[in-house]
Parts: sequence; C-alpha cells; structure tokens
Amino acid sequence: MKHKYEKKSKEELKEILTEEQYRVTQENGTERPYTNEYDEHFEEGIYVDITTGEPLFSSKDKFNSGCGWPAFTKPIDRSLIREKVDKSYGMVRTEVRSNIGDAHLGHVFCDGPESHGGLRYCINSASLKFIPKNKLIEEGYSYILEQWEKK
Repeated sequence: MKHKYEKKSKEELKEILTEEQYRVTQENGTERPYTNEYDEHFEEGIYVDITTGEPLFSSKDKFNSGCGWPAFTKPIDRSLIREKVDKSYGMVRTEVRSNIGDAHLGHVFCDGPESHGGLRYCINSASLKFIPKNKLIEEGYSYILEQWEKK
C-alpha cells in the first residue's frame, strides 16, 4: 500500500526542517559540494523528499560523478519529479523539483553515463532523507521493495 504524500505549509516545514534543509528546498538553495551527507553514500536503499517522504531516487541509480553532490541516472519514477528552466546566476539549467512537495532538489544535466541514458541528476543531500533497503517495509515503502526485487 502506498503512502499518501502531502505538501506541508511553510510554517510546518520551518518546524521540522533544519535551516539548511529549509533554505535548499524552499528557497532554491544549494549546499556546499563535497561536504554534504549523501555525496559519498552508497548503501542500498531509497532517497525520499525530506518534506513529504515521497520516494525520489534509488541507490541502484546512484553513481559517483565527482561533482560533490549525490548523482543519479534517473528518478524512481518520472512522475515523481518536475523539471523547469532555471535562469539564475547567469546560467540556463534544468531545475528538478519534487512533484507533490514542490521542493527544490537540484538540477539535471546531460553529462551522465551514456550507458544509462546520459543524464546526471545532481541533487542536494539537504533535500533528501535516506531509507535503507532493510527498513523499506518498516517505513511503509514495501511497494518500492517489490519493484526493487523485480529489477
């Protein structure tokens, strides 16, 4: 059975998120490279939206891109994210946001592994919460575990 993911109010988010998590997810911030929680993290599991719990990325699709942030070749399901043009800082990039929570996650670039589609989802650790594979059932993500076993 799937979770019911809901977008929280700014007030609720200020209560449950750290200042960094709020700045990144709600104010389109970017954390410092190479100093974040999941850049060098390769345990099996999933990464969910810190604001809603919505599942976003799998460790099966994570790779070390050397960019200083967690990098993934694809989301668990394309319907879980939204992309929009970001023209900030004098650049044109594609921003990645969570679908339900509308949290800023990071950006997607076309310089990922060609053998996996060529995309690199460069995602802020502050926008994610990691759920280890052995805790998926306990945390209510059994449907993700079922998909995991099928791949």
